[in-house]
Amino acid sequence: MRDSGGRAETVNLVPELPDVTIYLEALGRTIRGKTIEKIVLRSPFVLRSVEPDLFEAEGKAVHGFHRLGKRIVWELEADLYLVFHLMIAGRFHWKKPETKPRSKVDLIAFGFESGVLMMTEAGTKKRSSLHVVRGQEGLGVHERRGLEVLIADEASFRRVLLSDNHTLKRVLTDPQLFSGIGNAYSDEILHAAKLSPVRWTSRLTNEEISRLFRATQDTLQLWIQRLRDETGDRFPEKVTAFRAEMAAHGRFGKACPTCGAQIQRIVYAANETNYCPACQTAGKILADRSLSRILRDDWPRRVEELEG
Repeated sequence: MRDSGGRAETVNLVPELPDVTIYLEALGRTIRGKTIEKIVLRSPFVLRSVEPDLFEAEGKAVHGFHRLGKRIVWELEADLYLVFHLMIAGRFHWKKPETKPRSKVDLIAFGFESGVLMMTEAGTKKRSSLHVVRGQEGLGVHERRGLEVLIADEASFRRVLLSDNHTLKRVLTDPQLFSGIGNAYSDEILHAAKLSPVRWTSRLTNEEISRLFRATQDTLQLWIQRLRDETGDRFPEKVTAFRAEMAAHGRFGKACPTCGAQIQRIVYAANETNYCPACQTAGKILADRSLSRILRDDWPRRVEELEG
């Protein structure tokens, strides 16, 4: 997304592994073991499956929850599963009992004896989705099979990382390779690892791979704990993949908290990559696909030129 000034928006981004983890924990505290008494579907576009019927979930108990990449899965009795993909602007909200979906952002409401779980989407482009599936076979259709980095060892991480030759930014955000990492946390991981987002995987040294592995696990664990501390026992209401305390992501033009250099960006399509040139690219300013083409010879190549 872009704001009116052409900058990438950072308020609502796809919830990634730390954010989804907090949702799973909150859902578990709130509705695990409870029975779905009533479903109100206000916006039919969100439902992307036909069979089984959504309303089969009424009267079913919620046994548990788990994550498939960035998708959130509700495990119901009778081998029924609800698979939610919140995309950019989809969110869950816990409401008092008998609350009905009335706002234009309210997509679907699940009524329980103790309250209502509302799924909303604030964006103008309706991308959030809900699939109803039966059994492990149906659930497998939504499995991207990326490596679960928090439970992987370094050898597995290395094998996936070097399975093909791509830039680090692309590899980390590929759901077929690594599960649950997107635009925001890949920026944070690469900043922590002090590696360029456009570094080719085939050119990494053994030490750099080890550093990236540690940075990936440490960064995700750090943010899971930070979000737990922030949420406490409440239901999370301000879920976003951008946080003011982040080191690089969403901080274009601001000072790097590590070295003080100005955070830079590469803009592409509806996203941007943020990085510190001093910490990650040996002072080199990476060419932006749009602005650098306009400026051509005036495009700064190093931090010194930028500051000058």
